Amino acid sequence: MARRRNRRTGLRTINDIDVTPLMDLTFLLLIVFMITAPTLEYETDVSPPSMSTGSPIEEKDEPIMINLAKDGTIWLHKEAVRLEALTERLVLEQSLRPDVKVLIRGDESRQYGEVIAIMKAAYKANITTVSLVTQPET
Repeated sequence: MARRRNRRTGLRTINDIDVTPLMDLTFLLLIVFMITAPTLEYETDVSPPSMSTGSPIEEKDEPIMINLAKDGTIWLHKEAVRLEALTERLVLEQSLRPDVKVLIRGDESRQYGEVIAIMKAAYKANITTVSLVTQPET
C-alpha cells in the first residue's frame, strides 16, 4: 500500500503491521519447547528399595539350578536329565524342601518353548517360585 503524507503536519501514516517481532517470538518459543519437551517427557523418579540383611543363606535354602545346554540337554545338579524325568525329580526335591526355588538358565540359541516346558515341569511338581537367569549386559 502506498503511504500517504499528511499535508498539514508532514507525517506519514503507516497502514501496515510489522509482524517480524511477533514471528521472532513465536519461533523462539517453538525452539524452547522443542528442546525442553523431550526431557520432561522421559523423566522418571526412581527410588531404589531399601535392603536389610537377614540371616545368611543356609545350604538347605539354595535354589535348584536347571541348565538347558546349547545341544538341548537338561542338567539338574550336574546330572543330565530327560524332560519326562525332570518332573519326578522336582517332585522329590519339593517333598524334601516345600519352599524350594528353581532357577532356570537356558542357552540363548534354544527355543523359547523348551524353557517353557521346563517351567511347566516345575509347575507340575507344585513349585511356585521359578526364575529365569540372565547374564548382565556389558
